[in-house]
Amino acid sequence: MLLILIISFFTFALGNNCIAEVEVELWGNCYNIQTTTQLNVSGAGLSGEIPPQIGSLSNLYLIDLSNNRLSGQIPSEIGSLVNLNFLYLQDNRLSGQIPSEIGNLISLNRLFLSSNNLSGQIPSEIGNLISLQYLYLFKNNFSGQIPLEIGLLVKLYKLDLSNNQLSGQIPSEIGNLINLNSLRLFKNNLMGKIPLSFKNLIELEFLYIQENHFKGNVSNSISGLKKLKHFNFDSNQITD
Repeated sequence: MLLILIISFFTFALGNNCIAEVEVELWGNCYNIQTTTQLNVSGAGLSGEIPPQIGSLSNLYLIDLSNNRLSGQIPSEIGSLVNLNFLYLQDNRLSGQIPSEIGNLISLNRLFLSSNNLSGQIPSEIGNLISLQYLYLFKNNFSGQIPLEIGLLVKLYKLDLSNNQLSGQIPSEIGNLINLNSLRLFKNNLMGKIPLSFKNLIELEFLYIQENHFKGNVSNSISGLKKLKHFNFDSNQITD
């Protein structure tokens, strides 16, 4: 009887082990390195750090780890997932800086890092994400200036950098984002005048820049934006 119990125990233990060089263990589950294309565990109650082994799942095109209790830094190994289209890490407790390796994800369409504790500067490598349409970094602790390289993301449709500690002026390069529908920069420490290049944002419908330190006349910058319907310039030193 004891021998049967011992055999059963080892059979169960082996059954829970992932196959070396074929599978990767993440949060107690085994994922095949070659065939796993989606990792969707949103709202699953996950905690702790994102395992660096996630970078071995080379055929992933979607990662959704949102609405969990994940902490620690975003592993640089995520930069190995060059087939990734969607990266959802919002609504966690992630901290530290965005790894510069994020710039390797040139197929990325959506990058959601909002509602975390991320800090430091937004890396210039973000300008490599030439397929990006949605960039949500709001409700973090990012500081420093908005990188000029954001102006390279000409496919951007939604850009939300609100509720951070960003400073300096809005780079004129944002005027290159001719497909932009929504720009939200409110609740930062941004200053200076609204760039005249905003005139190029002919698809813009939503513009929220309240609670910053902007000054000057805004009409020179946004005149001609016929699709602009929703905007807020409050708590600045802006004149019409």
